[in-house]
Amino acid sequence: MSTIVKRTLPPGVIALGLVSLFMDTSSELIHSLLPAFMVSVLGLNILTIGLIEGIAESTAAITKVFAGLVSYWLGRRKPLVLLGYGLAALTKPLFPLADGAGTIFAARFLDRVGKGIRGAPRDALVADLTPEPLRGAAYGLRQSMDTIGAFVGPALALALMWVSADNFRFVLWIAVLPAAVAVAFVMFGVHEPDAKGNGVRRRFPLNGLEIGRLGVAFWLIVVFGGILTLARFSEAFLLLRAQNVGLAVSLVPLILIAMNVVYAASAYPFGQLSDRVNRKSLLALGIGFLVAADLVLAAADTVWTVLAGSMLWGLHMGATQGLLTTLVAAAVPPDLRGTAFGVFSLVTGGVLLLASALAGFLWTAYGPGAAFLAGAAFSTVALIGLLARRAAPKPNVTS
Repeated sequence: MSTIVKRTLPPGVIALGLVSLFMDTSSELIHSLLPAFMVSVLGLNILTIGLIEGIAESTAAITKVFAGLVSYWLGRRKPLVLLGYGLAALTKPLFPLADGAGTIFAARFLDRVGKGIRGAPRDALVADLTPEPLRGAAYGLRQSMDTIGAFVGPALALALMWVSADNFRFVLWIAVLPAAVAVAFVMFGVHEPDAKGNGVRRRFPLNGLEIGRLGVAFWLIVVFGGILTLARFSEAFLLLRAQNVGLAVSLVPLILIAMNVVYAASAYPFGQLSDRVNRKSLLALGIGFLVAADLVLAAADTVWTVLAGSMLWGLHMGATQGLLTTLVAAAVPPDLRGTAFGVFSLVTGGVLLLASALAGFLWTAYGPGAAFLAGAAFSTVALIGLLARRAAPKPNVTS
């Protein structure tokens, strides 16, 4: 009986999963239509879209470092988690009101600031709530529930576009509702654990001593994550690729649905598996999926090949995203987890801006195949670097 209790994930982790599910439903409802909205309604070009997406996503990642530092300094996670989800909810009405690139940029920028504020404290809170032998499963579950929202959102977009006769603005207004539900779940369903020193302000950790405590293993993960991020530019390019091969605008959300069904179905099983097997081998498998996805998308000339490439992309995300978070949590002292997640996001966020801008340039100058072939090349470099490292030890899973 005691073993069963120990293997049960804490209620707070499940609550955070539900928060992610509803907010991602809202966000992906918007994002599954946004590239087509920007091209078809607002008349923006691919390079502009790449820059908007790159700046937005890198802003989220860069903001995480400051949120992580502040959560350490305050000794509390939930206030920043609530602030981040609240800000994201407030930006949702800007999308249906947009009349040009400026409004879209402002909405994406503020939405991603909210994501950045909540990301590192939320990930650190999951680690605070969960014993080490269950962390892979905890991160996998949260990511899986997040990803359920990521295919429910596009599914709603698809249905609502059909019902409304392709009324983009009407469908974008609907996204406000699940965002409000997510904020309510944070307020009433998530409770920060009691801990020694919780709520006591510490020395602000942006100094050489604290950064030095992060350790060599952490910095190696940061370098690896940066290289891998070059290969994983914005998912808006998957939607644009589908439109490029002839998929009707109203059906473009199908691509995100397919990708996220695979992502959601694989994230939790891969998370559980990472608690039991060699994590280096599992990460290598995940990168292999990304190489395959990029090659399929580069060569795609039909909707079905784009769909297959997008599903491989989702399989890569399921195998790697929770695992990278688990590796960061395991590599640093518990009191520096918020800082570590923030620093990791700072680096990968800067690289993501470069990756999306580069993909937009290659697409514009040489065609969509060039953008995805570049992704495959960077993935291969990351895989070679990973295999050059000695095998990671198998985690201890005794209860």
